Amino acid sequence: MIIPCPFCGPRDLSEFAYCGDADNLAARPDPAASDQSSWNAFVYDRTNPAGDHAEIWQHAGGCRRHLRIVRNTVTHAISDVTMPGAKA
Repeated sequence: MIIPCPFCGPRDLSEFAYCGDADNLAARPDPAASDQSSWNAFVYDRTNPAGDHAEIWQHAGGCRRHLRIVRNTVTHAISDVTMPGAKA
């Protein structure tokens, strides 16, 4: 899969690290939370949607920036790449 980094240009998937569901970041437990079940649910209990899905990726092998990528989970076609928190 080729990811179009807005800063470095099109790059192979091997340069990127998946960082999670872009729409689930607000559900992240407090780092000081002692309740292991909330962390377990956040890390392991994920939906598996078919179709377009917003994800956060880091260009670890390049500019090291985080990107919000909308990717079709069936075809792996990427329809949008922006900075996390950027206005549409």
